[in-house]
Amino acid sequence: MELMGRDGIAVLPAAPERTRSRDTLYSYRPDSDFFYLTGFDEPEAVAVLIPGRAQGEFVMFCRERDPLKELWDGYRTGPEGLVERYGANDAFPIGDIEDILPGLLESSERVYYSMGISAEFDHRLLGWMQGLHARRQRGHAPNELIDLDHILHEMRLFKSRGELSTMKRAARIAVAAHKRAMSICKPGLHEYQLEAEFVHEFARHGARCSYEPIVASGVNACVLHYRTNRAVLKDGDLVLIDAGCEYELYASDITRTFPVNGRFTEPQREIYNIVHEANQAAVAQAQPGNHWNDPHDAAVKVVTRGLRDLGILKGRLPSLIKAEAYRPFFMHKTGHWLGMDVHDVGDYKVADAWRMLEPGMVTTIEPGIYIAADSKGAAKRWRGIGIRLEDDVHIGRHGPEVLSADLPLAAEDIERLTELPA
Repeated sequence: MELMGRDGIAVLPAAPERTRSRDTLYSYRPDSDFFYLTGFDEPEAVAVLIPGRAQGEFVMFCRERDPLKELWDGYRTGPEGLVERYGANDAFPIGDIEDILPGLLESSERVYYSMGISAEFDHRLLGWMQGLHARRQRGHAPNELIDLDHILHEMRLFKSRGELSTMKRAARIAVAAHKRAMSICKPGLHEYQLEAEFVHEFARHGARCSYEPIVASGVNACVLHYRTNRAVLKDGDLVLIDAGCEYELYASDITRTFPVNGRFTEPQREIYNIVHEANQAAVAQAQPGNHWNDPHDAAVKVVTRGLRDLGILKGRLPSLIKAEAYRPFFMHKTGHWLGMDVHDVGDYKVADAWRMLEPGMVTTIEPGIYIAADSKGAAKRWRGIGIRLEDDVHIGRHGPEVLSADLPLAAEDIERLTELPA
């Protein structure tokens, strides 16, 4: 509210419920911006921030208590509960919003709002503002509609101590799930059986999947967003698992690639060691004062040099990097912001320049090499190998803090965890 100024007002609707099929709904997940400010996780709600009133007021609209509906669908907080337990200065039934919210908008110069969360609410808000302008001779009306994302997403980019504690918890749960999947992996299982280990481990800790897990064995690992998860795990193949959990709405995002039978073949180890080195080089660059792209540049250098040393790429290292010769095998960035969303909010550039890394930011580090089965640039021994190694990294005051550090990363440590008994 300080950033908005006393002449501003912010309006945030909760995410609507979504129909999965017919009369069945998806499990409800609050909008991240809404939950970040309110901590409230029920649908059919609207939050209003009014800096110009007293020391700043937090007003909410929500569903009323209803014994019959609560019998069928569960407990509702109600307006009184919002004041008692969520710190609202005032709260009203959502059915009264048409009568109350236009009056709250009327005394402000600027309305801060994020378009696109709900087309229906977008239409209603614009209608209220147009109605105020039509009656402007008899009163006041806001004359600016400003995107709330610019202020709010910059706030979300920097994690508080409490947020970091929650993210560390999410990482620990995901690490335990990865270890669980590694320990039971063997030829003949299906990819979905490994996926089930994640769902079980997450659920027993009060978490859920932060995105649909990727369990990609063999050549499937060369599909970056593979989600079929139905193939049989084969002896001699690798399996790439990209899976994280959401704990109290904060996400983890971790990837490991390991041999189905517990032992890397020589070609697999050659590619794996390059990706491992790239991961470590990128993490080392996740330092305060460096720029967002420095970890990626470090990973690109290691991957390009490694592919050249294997003979997959040919030429001078600077020329290969400049020409992006690595792109057929490493086609994505080395990381993304992480927080309440897996691909979290926050600008990567400021005035067309990569932004500086600062304490409180959290990013993933995830280099990879993917050599398609029909690749013409690599010898047959490497074709069909896809490897990605992803960790969650907090930009600490004194350097990178790897939140997922308890999960083995080096090839020999992976083998100690996954090797099958003789």
